[in-house]
Amino acid sequence: MSFLHALNPLFVLSGFGVGFLVGMTGVGGGSLMTPILILLFHVHPTTAVGTDLIFASVTKTGGSIVHGINKTIDWRVVTRLATGSLPASVLTMLVLHLMAIDTEAMNALVTKVLGAALLATALAIIFRKKLLASYSRRAGVLSERQTATFTILTGIALGALVTISSVGAGALGVTALLLLYPELPVVKIAGSDIAHAVPLTLVAGLGHMASGGIDMAVLTSLLLGSIPGIMLASAFAPRLPDLAMRLILAGTLTAVGIRLLA
Repeated sequence: MSFLHALNPLFVLSGFGVGFLVGMTGVGGGSLMTPILILLFHVHPTTAVGTDLIFASVTKTGGSIVHGINKTIDWRVVTRLATGSLPASVLTMLVLHLMAIDTEAMNALVTKVLGAALLATALAIIFRKKLLASYSRRAGVLSERQTATFTILTGIALGALVTISSVGAGALGVTALLLLYPELPVVKIAGSDIAHAVPLTLVAGLGHMASGGIDMAVLTSLLLGSIPGIMLASAFAPRLPDLAMRLILAGTLTAVGIRLLA
């Protein structure tokens, strides 16, 4: 694919749309961009995941800057998540490398994991309130130590899932944080999740880059749209409702997830 072809406005528009969604809700990075690359632009699954991981890292850096300025990041949460996710990401890449899975098998694995992750993400978005209510009744109030432990464990799970499929850091991460930190405003949950995704997607993306799983032409074009998109949305996130956006996102993720699993 030539660089000029990669600069097709559809790439830039896709980047802007995904970046805007992520900036508003903390959700939609890998959940939308990887399927878009696979289904719309016919990028190989493993290359799509690697490209999306670097895309997410750069894009969410822009969003993190704006959320940081607005003081909507809880760095205590970010540190706990990263403590689990970064080692898990490195270990996952190492295991995948040692297993020496052939390209066809890896593409099939990524596609199926991605489809399942998308459906889980959609369910988490749709039933977020019920999950919170059920969790509150059964678990009650966790101690600070328990909260820290579960946050690190959440990071481990996200590190493995994101490294394989590029999905999970957004909706699944946000949902887990809402359960663990019900006292935090939603916008601060989203901001913390975006900030955590920066180092996680960078580490996972560099691992994929080492194996050649990056399309730099597509990546550059996507970033031309996503960086202004996420920065614009992040600036308005503290004042805009996200209910409609989450429902639209959930419907999209369900449709794409079923398509990938078919």
